[in-house]
Amino acid sequence: MVIYKICRAAEWRDAERAGAFRGAAIDLKDGYIHFSDSEQVAETAARHFAGLDDLVLIAVASAALGPALKWEPSRGGALFPHLYGVLAFDAVLWVKPLPLGGDGRHIFPELAT
Repeated sequence: MVIYKICRAAEWRDAERAGAFRGAAIDLKDGYIHFSDSEQVAETAARHFAGLDDLVLIAVASAALGPALKWEPSRGGALFPHLYGVLAFDAVLWVKPLPLGGDGRHIFPELAT
């Protein structure tokens, strides 16, 4: 299964220089890295990243994260993937820009499930 992380491009560049992604500010505050599945990620973008540009969408192979990945209730009781640890780059499938469209919504690439 593929899961997705949205973050600012600058945060991802910092992680690349550091050799691993430890999370965005909200992740560090909450103690885990927030992810969404393919059916959740557009709503995550609309709720938490509305109007923001210079974002990236990171596709991650959930199986590569092992037991540090937990599916926990969040928005409306839906289960969301949370990583209790560092995101190693070998689990990352791709990183793509997440631009804003003319209507102010983010334009997503084709997503895998």
